[in-house]
Amino acid sequence: MKTFSIKASEIDKKWVLIDAKDLVVGRLAAVIATRLRGKHKPSFTPHMDMGDNVIVINAEKVHLTGKKLDQRKFYWHTGYPGGIKDRTSREIIEGRFPERVLENAVRRMMPGGPLTRAQLKCLRIYAGEEHDQVAQKPETLDVAAMNTKNVKAG
Repeated sequence: MKTFSIKASEIDKKWVLIDAKDLVVGRLAAVIATRLRGKHKPSFTPHMDMGDNVIVINAEKVHLTGKKLDQRKFYWHTGYPGGIKDRTSREIIEGRFPERVLENAVRRMMPGGPLTRAQLKCLRIYAGEEHDQVAQKPETLDVAAMNTKNVKAG
């Protein structure tokens, strides 16, 4: 019995649309990372970019469970002595680029390397309702119906 390895010409990449309204960030990021890598397909090959193109809308309306909204901090350094800065998840979501919370969660759930960077280019996150990929006719993926815990209760 031989190990099956898919060829580049046999890869079928689809377009998937996900509405992130009222979804939990970590659970949504896990579903997106699985779709980007192609692990949901039976012909998954780890060294090939065979994942789907994922479009996420309403990224500003995602939820974080517990006290993560105020307690989780994202750090960066300016390069100057004493230049460590931080920002909470609430400040990012209420700020100019609310989609970065979800983008960072997905990026951190994927392995590092050149293949991951290529797969992350297939992810498009929009803060609002509109997206630019209408011509690709994406099929809708209902993440809320996959598990009751995917939706923030209350």
